[in-house]
Amino acid sequence: MAGLSLRSVAKSYGEVSVLKGIDLDIEAGELIVFVGPSGCGKSTLLRMIAGLERITGGDLLIDGQRVNDVPPASRGIAMVFQSYALYPHMTVRENMAFALKIARKPAQEIDEAVENAARILQLTPYLDRLPKALSGGQRQRVAIGRAIVRDPKVYLFDEPLSNLDAALRVATRIEIAQLKEAMPDRTMIYVTHDQVEAMTLASRIVVLANGGIAQVGTPLTLYERPVDEFVAQFIGSPQMNLLPGEITATGAETTIRLDTGGTARSHVPSLPDDLGRRVNIGVRPEDFAPTEGAPLFAGTVDFVEALGEVTLLHFAHAKDAPALIAKLPGVHADLRHKVIALTADPAKVHLFAEGRSLLYR
Repeated sequence: MAGLSLRSVAKSYGEVSVLKGIDLDIEAGELIVFVGPSGCGKSTLLRMIAGLERITGGDLLIDGQRVNDVPPASRGIAMVFQSYALYPHMTVRENMAFALKIARKPAQEIDEAVENAARILQLTPYLDRLPKALSGGQRQRVAIGRAIVRDPKVYLFDEPLSNLDAALRVATRIEIAQLKEAMPDRTMIYVTHDQVEAMTLASRIVVLANGGIAQVGTPLTLYERPVDEFVAQFIGSPQMNLLPGEITATGAETTIRLDTGGTARSHVPSLPDDLGRRVNIGVRPEDFAPTEGAPLFAGTVDFVEALGEVTLLHFAHAKDAPALIAKLPGVHADLRHKVIALTADPAKVHLFAEGRSLLYR
């Protein structure tokens, strides 16, 4: 088992700073997922951990040992790339065994390691095939198997499912989750832009933005208790709705008069000094419900996405007003151009002031 610690880790290319003082502790046996918008540095951070990018500031420790200047092959790390990077002229068996042969491991040890990895990944029937005879999902499993045979301290996954179609992504995601269950003592770090992968695979999610860490927590913590508007809208699809307003009553329950004309209540507590304060309320699309009483929001449905199990309602909005989406269970294809009034449970209404959640002040 191996834990990792990042202490003020930074990366810059000349005058351009990509990562600024990353501090993070990853416990042995965790599956950590890095997410963030394009260009936030998540793949760069992964490559720094692997030793493929030079650390320009701070320290990286694996099992308490500083490894900034340790070559990639000596860090006890195996990396799985999104491009598979298989040797096309080698069989599955030969691809998986290659690193061990280069390390001059005994033939029997190599065979046992390959057979064990093939069994875990259900690749035994394909060991004598060339990569061109495999599906995309099978090729990705071979790439993962090549990492397993090395028995590394830490596994790194760089968007391993991005080249697969939707059905294969689901199947391979389940296989990676099962792989982690089969190796509970192995530490894994996984980079993805897919929120479903992050939410279903992670022990904890690290949200990266603006060269640093926006929030770290379990998937449900980030979903239910985001620290700011960025995390609130980044986690969850469709993203959280933000509606501006003004606090009109404070206490254990806060009342907000919205600029759109409705009234919202939130279980996020507020202080007497907050009276009259400008805030944004946050409501996830799935937390809206139609109402015949006093609405939080009422508007004309501009577009309907009927997905079968749920229906997404897109509301028409004025030029400077925020877009709003509601997600209702079931089929509601006949609601286009109709005026719908919505409410939300105060326990589900988030409250942000100057971009930060009032829960964390």
